[in-house]
Amino acid sequence: MNVTNRNSGLRLSPIALALLTAMSVSATAAEETAKPAPADDNIEHIYVIGQVAATERSLQAQREADNMITVATADAIGDFPDANASESLQRMVGLSIERDQGEGRFVRVRGLSPDYNAVTINGSRIPSPEAGRRAVALDVVPSDLIQTLVVTKSLTPDMDADSLGGAVDIQSASAFDRDGPFYKINVEGGYNDLQEQYSPKITGAYSTTFADNTMGIALAGSWLKRKFGSDNVETGNSWDFDETPALLEELEQRDYQITRERIGLAANFDWRPTDSSRLYLRSLYSEFSDDEQRNAIVSEWQDGHSATGEMLDAEVSRELKDREETQTITSVVVGGQQVFDDWIIDYQAGWSESDEDNPDYVVSTFELNESVPLTLTGSKKPRVGAPAAYYNYDHYELDEIEVSDTYTDDSEYNGKLDFTYLTQWQSYDVALKFGGKMSRRDKDNREDVWVLEDLDDAGVDDAELVMSGHLGQPLDYGLGNFGRAIAAKSIRDLVKRVGVDGYHDEVESQINNYSMTEDVDAAYLMATITLTDMTVIAGVRFETTDFSAKGWQYNDINERFTERKVSNDYNHWLPSIQFRYDLSEEMVLRAAWTNSIVRPTFEQMAPGFVLEDDDGDVEAEFGNPGLEALESMNLDLALEYYMGEAGVASAGFFYKDIENFIYGSDIAGSEGYEDFAKADTFANGKSADIYGLELNWVKQFAELPAPWNGLLMSANATFTDSDADISYYDDGVRQTRSIPFPSQSDETANFAVGYEDNALSLRLSAAYKSEYLLEVDSVDDKTYDVYEDSHLQVDFIAKAYLQENIQVYFNALNLTDEGYYAYANADRYNVQYEEYGRSYQLGVTITGL
Repeated sequence: MNVTNRNSGLRLSPIALALLTAMSVSATAAEETAKPAPADDNIEHIYVIGQVAATERSLQAQREADNMITVATADAIGDFPDANASESLQRMVGLSIERDQGEGRFVRVRGLSPDYNAVTINGSRIPSPEAGRRAVALDVVPSDLIQTLVVTKSLTPDMDADSLGGAVDIQSASAFDRDGPFYKINVEGGYNDLQEQYSPKITGAYSTTFADNTMGIALAGSWLKRKFGSDNVETGNSWDFDETPALLEELEQRDYQITRERIGLAANFDWRPTDSSRLYLRSLYSEFSDDEQRNAIVSEWQDGHSATGEMLDAEVSRELKDREETQTITSVVVGGQQVFDDWIIDYQAGWSESDEDNPDYVVSTFELNESVPLTLTGSKKPRVGAPAAYYNYDHYELDEIEVSDTYTDDSEYNGKLDFTYLTQWQSYDVALKFGGKMSRRDKDNREDVWVLEDLDDAGVDDAELVMSGHLGQPLDYGLGNFGRAIAAKSIRDLVKRVGVDGYHDEVESQINNYSMTEDVDAAYLMATITLTDMTVIAGVRFETTDFSAKGWQYNDINERFTERKVSNDYNHWLPSIQFRYDLSEEMVLRAAWTNSIVRPTFEQMAPGFVLEDDDGDVEAEFGNPGLEALESMNLDLALEYYMGEAGVASAGFFYKDIENFIYGSDIAGSEGYEDFAKADTFANGKSADIYGLELNWVKQFAELPAPWNGLLMSANATFTDSDADISYYDDGVRQTRSIPFPSQSDETANFAVGYEDNALSLRLSAAYKSEYLLEVDSVDDKTYDVYEDSHLQVDFIAKAYLQENIQVYFNALNLTDEGYYAYANADRYNVQYEEYGRSYQLGVTITGL
């Protein structure tokens, strides 16, 4: 096996070198001993349909696990109208989601931020396509490509340690999941009532085994093109709360028109030549394009407005942002298992790459050439009243057109090797497991910005320098009278004629360019002891992290760039012990003490540094690569009672003692920044505590007389409480204040009631999360803390079985027309409000087995 050295691009530590060598040896041994043989006929593969069967399958996987997990199978996922992996996860105990334009994107576990959770596909880590985050936006993974979703809430030593809320593994299908050939075809049409647009969707899947049932292939594909939009009004937290009543300085009204297209492909191969050996390949490709046109009106009052209907002069501008952003995820995982007497060897190598391409992003701004008197009413959903001059497009003059081209690439190579030795201790079964993992991650960001100004000097006609020369259609804006749109094609034609040569913005283009590398090596040792009624898992994991980055520092005072190189490395020992005790055949008691970490996001560690002089005040904004990883000591206790088929009642308590959590901070006045008026960066908080209670209840009412025996109900809720301390400097003196743990909801809940018989399946579901601290806007003033309001979404699904293998379905999403709302100080003070309307889907599914 060839091993590449550091200079050739792959970075190998001694741990990694030993690990790769061992992987090579074990893979070779597996090849030498592999001989064709019939598959194990004792393994039962079941294809389940219907709510009860799907729920039972998910609960059975959870029941049999030695640690604390939550599971949803493909059949259970199909019982809800979910378009992507994120929305499928929101139905699970303790999970909720963050939405973008009404669609689920990021997953929150136990009320905690998505950046605190790990996401893998088929066991291999998925890097983030977004420049600054670790969290993976799971709307890029169509739900039709998912076989099983597994959320692990108590980590074992053989798992990656970097998650606080939980570790999410998305597992795609294997041909051995079902007996014999299988296919599924789905055709769907959707409709959004806010934009009155239609959306088509086509999915398909096929799997089969061959070669005397020793080989299998599973294929899946999905295509969706969704047209929708939203109406928005936001203040951006530009309130002056020092005045009574509070004064609003700026308001922005936005109209979004969006087309999102998803393409997903999965191809999985399995080879099981003998009862003691198996090899597999798992591959997934997902492409998500987001075509967005956003028209906006920005109104600014010089002395603020009290939002009481008074008419005050304001400066007004109109903007158009037009872009098509594409995110892709590619994942390839190969691995296998070999059994030698009392030894089991598992090996896996994975490569994943995510990127985000946003070329030719155009933002045009037209400014009204005179102040106009505007009225402002309401502070939660503010509305503007305006005179005719507000809609006189001849008086809006072109200020600038900004064109940008950004590209982010995040790739990871990883390999792991696990050895399990099966033995006995005092007649009890014992599994000793040890192994290691290496990962090599590279994240790069490139950005170019051009600002086209003073276009009259470039020979542009006066008619093209006013908004009336670029008018689009009137906009159907539900939060006021918006008027006409700016035509995107007209603006792009103007940019094409003028060109961008000579308009390059050197500072904005260079300061956000960076390259980062993160090498993580891990080794672990654990033992699983199976006693009469109890299973104990104990062990320790060691992880070492080596981070480095290159970027730029810009000094605005002398207008000079210098290259900035930064690095950080750290180690963690992470012991754990878990118990599973079967109190009876139906009742399971679980307990766990674990330790985990969360590494800083790439935005928080970014090497960019900007130094400016603002009227004699020195100000800086920069990332902090010296941040320590968040560390958490976790305690979990759960009691589960399984009630016949598809039934469970459970309660769980958890506690997390957190050190080094990270938040945005102004460290001006601290050591090294004594003479700065502002030094915005990120800092480690000292400590935080999170307490939580999880409740879950699922019940099939089979004991009731027909037709009520087709009733199925489920409800779960998670209640948490948290406290965290953050610091800032006031006249050089360090001050501290207490906040809720950032991005942590106190309550999340799900409820569903379903009914099914041989011909019909109905399901009404609701997903809820309470408000949470979204952003600390001013670290020294809690008045400006931004909170995201609570969210309750109600969905409905109906299926009719025309034949055994043909079903038609109807989905209704967001029945209560729930929007998005964020506020500061009190819930009546808008930071952002957005509404999306309802969506409906009608489709047909054909399956064959």
